Amino acid sequence: MATSTTSLNVPSLNPKLSSSLSISSTPQFSVSSLNLRTHGRGTRRFIVLATAGLDAKPTVLVAEKLGAAGLDLLKEFANVDCSYNLSPEELNTKISLCDALIVRSGTKVSREVFESSGGRLKVVGRAGVGIDNVDLAAATEHGCLVVNAPTANTVAAAEHGIALLAAMARNVAQADASVKAGKWLRNKYVGVSLVGKTLAVMGFGKVGTEVARRAKGLGMHVIAHDPYAPADRARAIGVELVTFDEAIATADFISLHMPLTPTTSKMLNDETFGKMKKGVRIVNVARGGVIDEEALVRALDSGIVAQAALDVFTKEPPSPESKLVQHENVIVTPHLGASTVEAQEGVAIEIAEAVVGALKGELAATAVNAPMVPAEVLSELKPYVILAEKLGRLAVQLVTGGSGVKSVKVTYASARAPDDLDTRVLRAMITKGIIEPISSVFVNLVNADFAAKQRGVRITEERIVLDGSPEAPLESIQVQIANVESKFASAISDTGEIRVEGRVKDGVPHLTRVGSFEVDVSLEGSIILCRQVDQPGMIGKVGSILGQENVNVSFMSVGRIAPRKQAVMAIGVDDQPSKQSLQRIGEIPAIEEFVFLKL
Repeated sequence: MATSTTSLNVPSLNPKLSSSLSISSTPQFSVSSLNLRTHGRGTRRFIVLATAGLDAKPTVLVAEKLGAAGLDLLKEFANVDCSYNLSPEELNTKISLCDALIVRSGTKVSREVFESSGGRLKVVGRAGVGIDNVDLAAATEHGCLVVNAPTANTVAAAEHGIALLAAMARNVAQADASVKAGKWLRNKYVGVSLVGKTLAVMGFGKVGTEVARRAKGLGMHVIAHDPYAPADRARAIGVELVTFDEAIATADFISLHMPLTPTTSKMLNDETFGKMKKGVRIVNVARGGVIDEEALVRALDSGIVAQAALDVFTKEPPSPESKLVQHENVIVTPHLGASTVEAQEGVAIEIAEAVVGALKGELAATAVNAPMVPAEVLSELKPYVILAEKLGRLAVQLVTGGSGVKSVKVTYASARAPDDLDTRVLRAMITKGIIEPISSVFVNLVNADFAAKQRGVRITEERIVLDGSPEAPLESIQVQIANVESKFASAISDTGEIRVEGRVKDGVPHLTRVGSFEVDVSLEGSIILCRQVDQPGMIGKVGSILGQENVNVSFMSVGRIAPRKQAVMAIGVDDQPSKQSLQRIGEIPAIEEFVFLKL
């Protein structure tokens, strides 16, 4: 079988799988090989796994309650074992007899689960959005695809957000408890109107958009913050995109709809509460960890936050003695965002379809971990894959303002012919680096283009063919983000885009250009970028401040336009400096701007 070009998506098979074929208690399989001649890469062999016989149906373990419609879909294709409330030990015992596992948020799918499967487990389905309870690294190592159901509960979550918004504004929960206690306190529970008030929607994805639509219908003025939200989509429903600081400073009500990531963890804290309008009201139906709960209690006690309505918590269930839960100005629900009959049915169908598709060998757009790539390709591209993701992460952290990331250009410089350089995995990792830091989606080779398109991000690629030996696959990778503002002005190139460039040196990714400035710093740990007046002693001054805090400097490089003119200093650090140290660096007279970037 030979063609000039071949594109094939084959789910990865764990090498351990072959050892399970002789176990009589498992379904019997036939194994054959398929040789494909791919353009420029010779002949490749893929293993094809097929079930045989009447007893060859795969087995799906459903470990938490799933809607009947989803179970019916599963039963058409597989043997379904509904075993709820399993202990970790019981799950580890059962999993060796299962090809797929479906869970909600209550079951921990740990590394031990994948190891106990003996290579048989091929798919884990999370009936919902968050996958905090699944060890993705272990899943990928064991060749197991993880899929979720991110769309079915959108309307339910938005409706619950609006319900909490209205209930909070009119003291519904407190008044209900008061009447049931035999009291009639009409004057105590006077509320506030929603009409004419400003609602800041923090995270303008599916749920945030639906909340905004409903809030507009209630007569509210709606603003939103989301670096990836297309401005035209926001304008279409009468929503203004603004910066994070502008959103929290002007809002009467704040509704949270961002995912929990390292960037958003404790995003609402003492510092951000201090920037809010006194008497602001907060709704959270997203993730508990985006709020520093102790800081929220302090803000409630001081009156900065008048009320809060919470459906999610850092630890669930929260302690009954929690000061936040027991606060008189807080109303709470037990993570009910997706808890409608319709949403539960929709989630069941969505996850059942994704699991069945994966078992059939189809790689769904809802896959949240990367499939295995051919060993020889991964080995050669490994340092460039790391470079690609880190350049994406670095570039997106330089973006500021409310216009959002829409246009990304990637340029590969290589001495290899285009047919001998497969950049799909590199493009996927750049997309991963750009989207993941402030998004709940997990980007991989399967869903990268889908994830970018869904967020209105257009990624184009350009190749520069160099003279010389094609021994190394790439000389450099450059990432440009157009039509955005930068929090570090020196990152803007002479053509107006944020520009970062890197290359691999001795197997280690390096940052080699920021804007128009050449630098050379290892992309390990984190980076401080400083634009300064080029003069003696600058490296020593910055190094001294970091040294006083015991922050180790791993790399330092200075790129300049000309002696005694402007220069950019790139400093690699192993640890995150304190805000006070960063402030001291910024106060050095010769430093004109600086930025700290996590990698």
